[in-house]
Amino acid sequence: MSEEFRFERDSLGELAVPARALYGIQTQRAVLNFPISGRRPYRAFVWSMALIKACAAEVNHSLGLLDEARAQAIQQAAQEVMEGKWEEHFVVDPFQAGAGTSHNMNVNEVIANRATQLLGGALGEYRVHPNDHVNMAQSTNDTIPTAIRLGCLWRLEELLQTVSALAEAFWQKAQEFDDVLKSGRTHLQDAVPIRLGQEFGAYARAIERDGERIRRAAQGLYRLGIGGTAVGSGLNAHPQYRFRIVECLRQRTGWELVASDNLFESMQSMADFADFSGALRTLAITMTRIANDLRLLASGPATGLDEIRLPAVQPGSSIMPGKVNPVIAEMLNMAMYYVQGLDHTVALAAQAGQLELNVMMPIIGHCLFESMHLLITSLKTFTEKCVVGIQANRAKASAWLEKNAILVTALNPLIGYAAAAALAKEAMANDLPVRELALQKAKRGELRHRESGKPVGEAEIEAALQDIRRMTEGGIFEGSSGGG
Repeated sequence: MSEEFRFERDSLGELAVPARALYGIQTQRAVLNFPISGRRPYRAFVWSMALIKACAAEVNHSLGLLDEARAQAIQQAAQEVMEGKWEEHFVVDPFQAGAGTSHNMNVNEVIANRATQLLGGALGEYRVHPNDHVNMAQSTNDTIPTAIRLGCLWRLEELLQTVSALAEAFWQKAQEFDDVLKSGRTHLQDAVPIRLGQEFGAYARAIERDGERIRRAAQGLYRLGIGGTAVGSGLNAHPQYRFRIVECLRQRTGWELVASDNLFESMQSMADFADFSGALRTLAITMTRIANDLRLLASGPATGLDEIRLPAVQPGSSIMPGKVNPVIAEMLNMAMYYVQGLDHTVALAAQAGQLELNVMMPIIGHCLFESMHLLITSLKTFTEKCVVGIQANRAKASAWLEKNAILVTALNPLIGYAAAAALAKEAMANDLPVRELALQKAKRGELRHRESGKPVGEAEIEAALQDIRRMTEGGIFEGSSGGG
């Protein structure tokens, strides 16, 4: 056993730790205490914590509180962690001790042991101590919320670029489909005409607006409460520490980070996280709606709308040969439902703080990192495997439009709403195109101008109904105000 384990001691006693583990006794206690989900922290959470440790060592050395050798060793070890060299040593389940002490100590111990190695020591010897040196001037209570902010910002541009690429793909389809005239639908019932390009342009703009919302909500994440230590007072931190570490983080990231104007508020409140999560949820809501629309527009093909064709990426049934399902849109639906559920968890956790601390921070951070990850991966897949390959079924769109009795709306200015409604009802009852029925009635002199009462001529009906594209551009039929 001595070859497989080493023994470390803390205030609770002695415990065996895997001999080659860079983590130590407090991490091992967390592993034993929290065998909950089998999951590990997102890399964004490890990266951001290591960045904080590197800057803390630099600042504490500059303030004369940490010797140069240890400061350099901590910074080198932290840099290695940021580069992903020791991922297998970050082992604490996201469902862990409140506030994130276990995650903080996992990072402290890995960096302390690696720094000890760099100074010529052995694992567990702690020439660099996890608490006294790596965690100097810090508390779990200010490092964890700061790390959540930094971890979200670390992937922010990747997320926004993904959203932008998806919007651009829809804009390209909007241009490609601009000449496809089709039936609009409201309440899932026939409505006035619309162009398929207009539908897709609306999707593109909605996605763009959600990207703008996310960027606005992210502004709150640039405000850091680091330096507040345990409750916001900054106990055990040099008075200049909070300002210097924010400057260090700003220099290392290139982001416009600022020190919080109230450290107590930044310790207590998770509102910035709830706000950011809400913006992610809004994007998920938009994408759920769009995915559902695409599935509906592609339904059938023989017995559905079949106005668009989605790329066929795999067989759709284990029993029905030839069946192809909209699996990429279905995947997106599932991912977006999950993101909305994660946001609900953030909301519940954000309101669960008491007094000087919110102990639910680990799950808040995990949900935010998972939401961003799911949005990035699912939207990329949706863009590449679905949107860019969508094809319009022009013949089917035209056929449905030809049957749409609601085209009669264009005759409202000529014959009035009541007469148009009666015309539409008769057309649907007799399964006739509304143009054909209107022309028949005009020929027999059965349609009258709503204002003058004079007969409506066949030429007027043709003029109102022949240019359907014009109907998708708004306005009023020029000859509709009366006359013979």
